[in-house]
Amino acid sequence: MNYEQLKNSILQEAIEGRLVPQNPSDEPAAVLLRRIREEKARLVKEKKIKKDKNESTIYRNADGHWMERFEDKKRGEVCIDDEIPFEIPETWEWCRLGVVCKLIGGYAFKSHEYTSAGCRVIRISDIGEKSFIDKNIVRYPFDKKLQQYIIMQNDILIAMTGGTVGKSLFVKKLPEKDMLLNQRVAMIRPSTKIDINYMDIIIKSRYIQDIILHSKNSTNDNISMVDIYNFLLPLPPLSEQHRIVSRIEEIMPKVEAYGKAQERLDALNAKLPKDLKNSILQEAIEGHLVPQDPKDEPAAVLLQRIREEKARLVKEKKIKKDKNESIIYRNADGHWMERFEDKKRGEVCIDDEIPFEIPEGWEWCRLINISEHFLGKTLNKSRDKGNPRKYLCSINVYTNGISLDPIKTALFTKDEEEKYALKKGDILVCEGGDVGRSAIWDKDIDMVFQNALHRIRLYGSIIPEYIKDVLDYYKANKTVENVSKGVTIKHFTQNALDSLLFPLPPLSEQHRIVSRVEEIMPKVARL
Repeated sequence: MNYEQLKNSILQEAIEGRLVPQNPSDEPAAVLLRRIREEKARLVKEKKIKKDKNESTIYRNADGHWMERFEDKKRGEVCIDDEIPFEIPETWEWCRLGVVCKLIGGYAFKSHEYTSAGCRVIRISDIGEKSFIDKNIVRYPFDKKLQQYIIMQNDILIAMTGGTVGKSLFVKKLPEKDMLLNQRVAMIRPSTKIDINYMDIIIKSRYIQDIILHSKNSTNDNISMVDIYNFLLPLPPLSEQHRIVSRIEEIMPKVEAYGKAQERLDALNAKLPKDLKNSILQEAIEGHLVPQDPKDEPAAVLLQRIREEKARLVKEKKIKKDKNESIIYRNADGHWMERFEDKKRGEVCIDDEIPFEIPEGWEWCRLINISEHFLGKTLNKSRDKGNPRKYLCSINVYTNGISLDPIKTALFTKDEEEKYALKKGDILVCEGGDVGRSAIWDKDIDMVFQNALHRIRLYGSIIPEYIKDVLDYYKANKTVENVSKGVTIKHFTQNALDSLLFPLPPLSEQHRIVSRVEEIMPKVARL
């Protein structure tokens, strides 16, 4: 486990209530939330703040469902079971971030009005991981209308747009007085009744970063103030917040030291074997590792058989017709073309996608042309039905095989058991976490899988080990990372997987390549 994974795991343990023990004598978080609401009501009455139209209370009803009741009677109350991401301890509560924090969006400063003197303006580019970045500082003359945009100590700043959307900074120290917040940065000012350090832990957690990833606008990588307001927070009793913060402050320096030491050790231990392994995989999938045999049946014939097999399965209504089916070929002018079954898409030149030359008798194809593949079941504890079944998730998939320790259990219906069942030879690929990490299912036991994994089931007797070699190389040379989405946390989506081009040798040569790789790699591992 690398530093980032270890840090994320610790933060996740903290916000799920598993990092420190609960104390039954702690005042419950429900009382804390009531005091916060009373404080806000007093400030509204004193006209120091405006009434929050989106105020809500989240509670668990007698039937065990999580409900959200809004102050606005027109909105009433709704069940939010599908929003609850994990179980929390009995004395904890769920709440919206905007209910316990004041939110302020930055001011739209005009860059041509910046001056050499005045208040410093904080933009996204000024936000570092632990402090402000003092490069290319810009300033603006102070005006009373800008009072609300002054950054205060203990504020949390969060980037709302761009490639670093979700990046945050806990302002522990102000380097200058009266610094002003620019547009596209949100300022989170927690209630004084909450441990600000605990709030910082939540914002930096993988859980919130995942929400940001799925909430942002896909075109502009934006999140809105409404998105931030609606972040669903797990809130412990105040005493437990303090204990969590103390434990994190105790652990993190050791984790950071571990991360630096691990980086140095990994660099020393991994460079030569890793580079050698990648070179071998590159030679293999470019057709240089084993000799070609002109007697081999060309890969084009294999692909034709697969198309016929898929057409038969469509006719038998065992699979649906693939709208994205295509054929990749080299035209008379030497250009690589992709012709789609969908006549509206026609055909296009894909020369700029071809990463390297392949031997005569090989073909390029998309994974979608040679396999059935999809993500596993999306689990929902409150709604799942059926029988308890052991299932695989990303923590079970390693480059060198499948581990069943630990193994989790969830409810699957009979239809789900059939849909998500694994067969020998299926390739499992991590969708999140260590994106693109893959392994082949090779066990004689019943097993299903969940949506942290893609399952690839190949047509036409294609050798799974060869396709895994291609995936391993694409992971190593960052092809997978480059097509994956996300900044802090990457996701190898279905579309990203479909976008990859695979070099396909004749079937006989696939066997020779796999055999040669399996012969060489143990020697590389011994290095």
